[in-house]
Amino acid sequence: MIEKEDAMKIHDLAGKPVPRSMLVNIPRLVAAYYTYTPDIADLGQRVSFGTSGHRGSSLKNSFNEAHILAICQAICEFRRAQETTGPLFIGMDTHALSEPALASAIEVFAGNKLDLRVQAGYTYTPTPVISHAILTYNQKVRGSRGRADGVVITPSHNPPEDGGFKYNPPHGGPADTATTKIIEDRANEFLAQGLKDVKRMDFAKAVRSEYVVQHDFVSPYVEDLGNVVDMQAIASAGLRIGVDPLGGAAVGFWNPIIERYGLNLELVNDMVDPTFSFMTADWDGKIRMDCSSPYAMAGLIHLQDRFDIAFGNDTDSDRHGIVTPGSGLMNPNHYLSAAIWYLFQNRPGWRQGAAIGKTLVSTSMIDRVGAALGRKVSEVPVGFKWFVDGLIDGSYGFGGEESAGASFLRNNGTVWTTDKDGIIMDLLACEITAKTGSDPAHHYRQLEDRFGRACYTRIDAPASAAQKEILKKLSPDMITTAELAGETITARLTRAPGNDADIGGLKVISKNGWFAARPSGTEDIYKIYAESFLGEDHLQKILEEAVAIVDGAFSAAGV
Repeated sequence: MIEKEDAMKIHDLAGKPVPRSMLVNIPRLVAAYYTYTPDIADLGQRVSFGTSGHRGSSLKNSFNEAHILAICQAICEFRRAQETTGPLFIGMDTHALSEPALASAIEVFAGNKLDLRVQAGYTYTPTPVISHAILTYNQKVRGSRGRADGVVITPSHNPPEDGGFKYNPPHGGPADTATTKIIEDRANEFLAQGLKDVKRMDFAKAVRSEYVVQHDFVSPYVEDLGNVVDMQAIASAGLRIGVDPLGGAAVGFWNPIIERYGLNLELVNDMVDPTFSFMTADWDGKIRMDCSSPYAMAGLIHLQDRFDIAFGNDTDSDRHGIVTPGSGLMNPNHYLSAAIWYLFQNRPGWRQGAAIGKTLVSTSMIDRVGAALGRKVSEVPVGFKWFVDGLIDGSYGFGGEESAGASFLRNNGTVWTTDKDGIIMDLLACEITAKTGSDPAHHYRQLEDRFGRACYTRIDAPASAAQKEILKKLSPDMITTAELAGETITARLTRAPGNDADIGGLKVISKNGWFAARPSGTEDIYKIYAESFLGEDHLQKILEEAVAIVDGAFSAAGV
């Protein structure tokens, strides 16, 4: 049986500046991208799309030139099959492997004669900006042909040695499992065939060709922000605002935002360094640009008293971390709850029936807030892709997940992005503070006073491939007891109540608590999430019973 302390043991370096000995050798990393060849017989070296695209490291033969060439050719074939003939918007973050992956992608997309739009100067573009560009373009297109789609080259908050590559179809959000399976399978066929059918144009020739257009992603996005957040109210309040992009793709967006809207905003760190040497180590001693981690965000938290509100983002800016002078870094679940409480009382342009979208491992405080607001709460499996359709048609006003990712509608009730947008979540914290006179942490404390205090935790533990398969197939029938930590069980879920989709695990609910167990989609671990409104002792009982159920499932299966 695992214990919480064993699963989440805090490293001695957590929250401290990283020593130089920990920094990745960037020349070696990039050399490996071009010189290492993946072994298609090794499952760990094949193309594999998890919940956030294909991720890996060149040093582990899991993110090399061959992978990117194969993925891009597979995307080209998929686009043709879908009759997606508009431009492909492509962005990258500041990880070291993003730059060579961009060059490889340009060669293949130009070789296939795609209309490719890349940030002017070949600089960095956040994930939500690509989603915004796709949706803005497609609003002007009639019918399905001629629509745009996009690619974002990013491993999100992962360590500096990692690379990532994800595809966003014409709906602007993360590709669904059916789409990624087609791309993944075809890419692996290209790898197995030695890339012989991959079309490619020399990079120098490609960037001079008619197929590669340098595009201004910054101005349209910045100009449009006033239609989703009350930027005038923020400027008029004169708030002292601090932002740390954690060396990520948003670094080039904040000065244009300051200039356009006259904000009293200080960019406390404008450094871009692929080793991320300016970071403090995360909980496990690794460098990880996780803006929801108090250890990774220690630098900005140290400055919290200088600002009325401050925030950070991960490297592709789809996640947010909100820092307040009185409370430091807000727990992501707390900020989601406060944001929902505010938004649904201050967006009269949204339709009256617009629902609140949440993932099944997000806090139940959202359910209590939704009930008080008279709004439907739609609970879906983990993954932002489940919010795409609702955000597009306005039936969801907000979609959020406990890992600090969310987006919401424009003021008039139309879609803004269908991918997570950490930038608007940052600016919403400013709007809340400006218009109410209190920061989001204060609002969350008021929610606790009204609805109770939620105690929430997540534990991770190693899991083999066989164990992860067992977790995917957990059944409600496995729960033979009628109680969870002394309370009557009210629901045993393997399908999400919001859309009846398979959750890839199990969730058990009582009146004042719940737990969910599921395998990770990107790592060799499994996760148990648990929450209680009856205190830490009750939470620990829920956790112990959850662990016993998982261990029992493993034992019964002999794994």
